[in-house]
Amino acid sequence: MKIVSAEFVKSSTGLENCPDEGHPEVALAGRSNVGKSSLLNKITNRKKIARISNTPGRTQLINFYIINGDFHLVDLPGYGYAKVPEKIRVKWGPMIESYLSGREQLRGAIILVDIRHQPTAQDVQMCQWLRFYGLPHAIVATKADKISRGRVQKHLAVVRKTLDLSSNDILIPFSAQTGAGREEVLKVIEQWTAMS
Repeated sequence: MKIVSAEFVKSSTGLENCPDEGHPEVALAGRSNVGKSSLLNKITNRKKIARISNTPGRTQLINFYIINGDFHLVDLPGYGYAKVPEKIRVKWGPMIESYLSGREQLRGAIILVDIRHQPTAQDVQMCQWLRFYGLPHAIVATKADKISRGRVQKHLAVVRKTLDLSSNDILIPFSAQTGAGREEVLKVIEQWTAMS
C-alpha cells in the first residue's frame, strides 16, 4: 500500500460524534507512551500528522485520520498512565469500549506494546477483549531499535507468551526510527480495509 494523503479529520468523545462518512477504520490501541503517534507519523510518512508529546496520556479523545481518502486510522486514548487525572481516566474505559464494540466501520485493531518490557495486565486484557468480540487484531512491538538485533526474538517470545498468542496471531517488531516493520503494518491495514 502506498500512502499518498493523510489528514486529521476530528476528535471524538464517543460513538455519538464519530465521523459518519462510512469509511472502514483501523484502531490503534496501547499504553500511554508506547509510540502510537510515532507509528502513525511513520506509516503515513508525515512528520507531524500526530502530535508526539513528552507527556504520556496526552491523547484523551478518539482521533480520526483519513488516509488516501479511503479509510480512517483511529488513535485511541492511551491506557495505564497514572498521572492523568482520575476523572479523565475513568471516562477512557467506557469511551474505548463503546467504540470497539459498537463501531460498525471498525475492521481491526492494532495493539502496540513496548518490545523492551513484558506486556502489562491491561495489554493482556485488551487482547482478551478483542478475542471475545471476534475483532481482527495484530500486535506491534514498538521501539525495536532500542534493543540489539540478537535479542529481538527473545523479547518477541516474551510478548507472545504473555499475550497468549497463537502461531496464527500477527506480531510485528517495529521501529519508528528505522522504519523496520512499516511495510508489514501497512500490509495488515490494507488487508483489513479491503474487506469492506
